[in-house]
Amino acid sequence: PNHDDHFTEPSLWLEMAVQYVHYKGIKFPPGYNSVENLCFAENEFEVQDDDIFNVTYPKSGTVWMIEILSLILNGGNPSWNQSVLNSCRAPWFTTQLGLEAAHLLPPPRLLTCHLPIHIFPKAFFSSKAKVVYTLRDPRDVLVSYYHFSKMCVPFENPESFNHFLESFLSGDVPFGSWFDHVTGWMKLKGKSNLLFISYEELKQDLFGIVERLCHFLGKELDEAAITSVVENTSFEAMRRNDMCNSTMLPKEFMDQEKGTFLRKGICGDWKTHFTVAQSEYFDKVYQEKMEGLKGIFPWEHTRQENHLGKGLNF
Repeated sequence: PNHDDHFTEPSLWLEMAVQYVHYKGIKFPPGYNSVENLCFAENEFEVQDDDIFNVTYPKSGTVWMIEILSLILNGGNPSWNQSVLNSCRAPWFTTQLGLEAAHLLPPPRLLTCHLPIHIFPKAFFSSKAKVVYTLRDPRDVLVSYYHFSKMCVPFENPESFNHFLESFLSGDVPFGSWFDHVTGWMKLKGKSNLLFISYEELKQDLFGIVERLCHFLGKELDEAAITSVVENTSFEAMRRNDMCNSTMLPKEFMDQEKGTFLRKGICGDWKTHFTVAQSEYFDKVYQEKMEGLKGIFPWEHTRQENHLGKGLNF
């Protein structure tokens, strides 16, 4: 057979079994990831003391945080966000293209990844660089990831929602287990160069979170500049901005006919997808895996109090 077929006929990708890249127990989407680049990111990537890392598990607010951080670094002026692709403003340094873009960025660099902590650049841990880690209700993550996987070509097309739920809970999805990712990074809570933000807090009090991010980054903005950040990072503004809404991506990578990248941007959408049995099963696994971290996440408070404004209780 002609081994170049899947390059000349991208439409065939969906019909072929996705050959994931495997690195240290985690599987990564093919095409733009390689063992060599992941190994380089972990062991050889040179971290600068003024680097700012935007770290997330997939579908937890990655693109939203890129827009927020870009605007803060640009003093609230939206020109950078509106004229330069987000992947150039905050490169995915674990890929070859992203690494090249990262090397061209003037400091302070904004860098993005989904890396779990055990394969994060080793140089970070002896640096003054900062990490903003955004996390989200895993039930909403799962729903968003399910829809994303159906339209993103390098990801395996889910057989069914129930099958994807099983894969998610067992960690058999690209970038690994949500539980391992979050609990791994949470071990660093309390360190002054890490800031944990929840998607739910961003929805509840974007202005307040932007203020907190400014303080964390040592970038004090006045009220007008913060207001500009907030206005330019609303879901509607981001949907209109071709520099971040993924419409510029080729169809071979993202099939926008199968869905919209910026789909809903809400909290609690899982309730329209989960059956009662699925919800009970998810809760059971969650309780087991999050032992020791209970009571600090906003989505846990909504169960008892229907109150979203508590934020992360560290």
